[in-house]
Amino acid sequence: MLGSHISIYGEVQGSGFRSWAKEQSLKLSLTGWARKASDGSIEIFVQGEDESVNSFISLCWDGPSFSHVDDVLVQDANPDESIKGFEIY
Repeated sequence: MLGSHISIYGEVQGSGFRSWAKEQSLKLSLTGWARKASDGSIEIFVQGEDESVNSFISLCWDGPSFSHVDDVLVQDANPDESIKGFEIY
């Protein structure tokens, strides 16, 4: 199992990015969470099979149609077995 902490920068808050992230994570059988950051970015933690996590990261570069992504920063993270489903904060 692979875990990743992702920060998405650009015109992403107010674009439906967190709901979009949840939808994509469910399609890819990933668990995790998404929240707004104080610097205007979106923070996401996802975990699951390596291929699914990597696919999710690739999708983040496009995001939902109302967003404009400038940068996606990814850091490896330890998986958290206690997380079930995908939460939006």
